[in-house]
Amino acid sequence: MPSQSLELATPKPVLSWAGHDLGPKEAQMARNVASLPFVFKHVALMPDVHLGKGALVGSVIATKDAIVPAAVGVDIGCGMCAVKTPYTSDRLEGKIKKIRNDLEAAIPVGFNENKDIGKSAQNWQGWRDFKDLHRGVQKVEGKAFKQMGSLGGGNHFIELCVDADDSVWLMLHSGSRHIGNRLAQCHIETAKELAKLAETKLADPDLAYFVAGSDEFKAYWRDLQWAQNYARHNRDVMMERFRKIVDTHLGGGKATKPLLQVNCHHNYAEKEVHFDEEVYVTRKGAVRARDGDYGIIPGSMGAKSFIVKGKGNAASYCSCSHGAGRLMSRNKAKKSFSLDDLIQQTQGIECRKDRGVLDEIPSAYKPIDEVMAQQSDLVEVVAALRQVMCVKG
Repeated sequence: MPSQSLELATPKPVLSWAGHDLGPKEAQMARNVASLPFVFKHVALMPDVHLGKGALVGSVIATKDAIVPAAVGVDIGCGMCAVKTPYTSDRLEGKIKKIRNDLEAAIPVGFNENKDIGKSAQNWQGWRDFKDLHRGVQKVEGKAFKQMGSLGGGNHFIELCVDADDSVWLMLHSGSRHIGNRLAQCHIETAKELAKLAETKLADPDLAYFVAGSDEFKAYWRDLQWAQNYARHNRDVMMERFRKIVDTHLGGGKATKPLLQVNCHHNYAEKEVHFDEEVYVTRKGAVRARDGDYGIIPGSMGAKSFIVKGKGNAASYCSCSHGAGRLMSRNKAKKSFSLDDLIQQTQGIECRKDRGVLDEIPSAYKPIDEVMAQQSDLVEVVAALRQVMCVKG
């Protein structure tokens, strides 16, 4: 559906693809962001928009000469990676549980980290620049090294999927792990301290910002790009292990070439040109969708996911949603659903079915088909995937 301009009485308009009115807290959060003096043209809200910290998750914020670290968030570079394999679903029979077991042995989840660091993690070029990062993270270089190629927790996942043509896909969702979080926290704290010193009036302390050209801006931008690169490579390392496991079980160990590979961020900031002007674009829970850009929009672990191609919609700053979006908080989901509900909603999927993942139950998320219908002017669907296996962090 085309965007609608929300009636929020803000200096800059807020365009929404959500297809519904914002709740009072969501409206206030949108109002706060759209009132920042350096916001460019308008704020764009994606169909999966929901409450975040400082800014709404599912928002695209273009700014001139300033950036808000908390709007980017603490999981810098969080995003998706997907690979279309040459295998068809008939090869999976009797092997899905074995693939899951091997995956869980090869890729650390939750707070766990690697015991053995593989060459693809060791040889990452970014390690050379670690010494230039914020002094607040220098003591955790070893941890960052061991976590390269690990999934993390929360809504991070690894999935085996099948499309409408019976092709097997590999998909995963992860970010910059502990190091990205620490870097973000260090810079958010600095931004808040600067706002206090300057007596800057902010509607929300989490909207503290850095001004372009300042030393603090330069330091944040350097660390942000580093963490985004870490996150992308982290997904590449895990996908390499995933592919080897699947090749072992489905191809007799013979390495195959992907038919398509996509790796995209959905929590990040970049310098881009929009409406003929260079701006800083923060996508907080949104995927870049320029004309021809491939993207990934996952549903919950019991629903479909989509590989998409961008349409380059200028009003959205060439963006689309990053998933289904939460319908309820994690605590509310735990109180609202039982273990039986989880088992029923993940029927036919090889995955954890315990209370530890109850907050990730499919009903805690918005219906993915509705979310997709609301952004038909942003992306076209390349493939619809159904999950047959899910490893949760």
